[in-house]
Amino acid sequence: MWEGKALRFLLVAILWLCVLGPVRAIAAQQALSDDAAACLSCHGEHGIAFTFENKKTMEAHVDAAAFRTSAHAALGCSGCHPEFTKDDHPQRSFRSHEQYSTKAALVCRQCHGDDQLQKSPVHAALLKQEGTAPVCTGCHNPHATTAVTGGNRTASERQYCQGCHTQDLKMKMRNGDVVSLRVDHAKLDASVHSRHSCSECHFGFSADEHPKRAFRSARDFSIAHAESCRRCHFDKYTKTLESIHYTMLNQGNLKAPVCTDCHGSHGVAQARLDRLTSARRCQHCHEEIYATYVKSVHGNALVNEHNADVPICVDCHTAHTIEDARTADYREKVPSICGRCHANESLMQKYGLYPGVVNSYLQDFHGVTLKFYRLEKERRGEAPQQAIATCVDCHGVHDITKTSGPYTNLVKDRLVKQCEQCHPGATKNFPDAWLSHYKPSLKHAPLVFLVNLAYRIFIPFMLIGLLLQILLHVWRYAVNK
Repeated sequence: MWEGKALRFLLVAILWLCVLGPVRAIAAQQALSDDAAACLSCHGEHGIAFTFENKKTMEAHVDAAAFRTSAHAALGCSGCHPEFTKDDHPQRSFRSHEQYSTKAALVCRQCHGDDQLQKSPVHAALLKQEGTAPVCTGCHNPHATTAVTGGNRTASERQYCQGCHTQDLKMKMRNGDVVSLRVDHAKLDASVHSRHSCSECHFGFSADEHPKRAFRSARDFSIAHAESCRRCHFDKYTKTLESIHYTMLNQGNLKAPVCTDCHGSHGVAQARLDRLTSARRCQHCHEEIYATYVKSVHGNALVNEHNADVPICVDCHTAHTIEDARTADYREKVPSICGRCHANESLMQKYGLYPGVVNSYLQDFHGVTLKFYRLEKERRGEAPQQAIATCVDCHGVHDITKTSGPYTNLVKDRLVKQCEQCHPGATKNFPDAWLSHYKPSLKHAPLVFLVNLAYRIFIPFMLIGLLLQILLHVWRYAVNK
């Protein structure tokens, strides 16, 4: 008995799939009115265009599939275009597409009155700007309009938002600042956030909810929206809390950069993908320093030679945990910062530079003293009483130049000035007493090289002679005994 009922149920299901399914599909296809079907027989095809008096054209194509699923499908074409029928197709002329859109949008107001529009904060704001704000059809495709609330909206959230935000919308702040709310569609598609929906960053906004917000200034608007970044990038955000930028912002300096100032908002790109662009971001606030950097040996190679091996701002200062470079703690880190490149043997060989420069510094009196100061600081928890010369004191900070060629005298003059700070009365030749970072050779410091070579020969000879003398004394003592 149970098997018989199951069999009958199965036969009914097959009948529904084979017969009723196609019937319902056909019924859906025939849901359009006769005039709509007649209009779509022409306007459903590409190639029909309308020319305005300013010689610009507009395609009169209507996506039939989108129209069938739109909220206006039940109205048919004559609901919005009453002067057109399948038998009567009057000729009209318009000066421009803007004039056409403005007149066409008046049809929308026949059903969507001002009282209804005032209920939406977005529409209410646009009504106040009527005449300069986008018209209805600027945001809503009239032939593919979907229900805002309820029903099944076929357009994605991003397509819905871009219906308005691809227009030249503006937001006025309390102090009179004006912020553009236009989103560049191409930049958004090319950004690293292209797969994210709008509401993931603009929390609280959707097709159903669009709260009206007020900000004191354009800068307050930027800072408030930058806080959205921490929802996904909390690890990076916590690093910024320790930076000098956040400290300045916390002290009331609203000019201090936030996430969107460096990374952008809708056109977000990987910060290190283009090193020159990354360095230029810092230029917005540090214009004078950037101008000095581009003239240095590093900046010149980056800007003019597009050399990606040279350091940029974030390589020395980091991207998020930016420290105050004027502190003693940062000065102590300078040799290790420079060593990231100048202790890299393969990289230095690529450019014919000596890879042992940092190690030679750490072995001379400055580097050794710095090491002792660090140990003393760890033991007593106090900073060194006197600053020790590091790489930047001799080579410069952002204005680093070559140490050879026509710049030799400039580097030497800088060295004398630096030496005088700790060694009063230092003469012009005072820095010559230091071997610099060069390894002694016949080319660099030949006398020192020859003395070292003599010691390398003489000392082993003396040690071997001494050992031989001791052995002979022991042998002679044993024999004579």
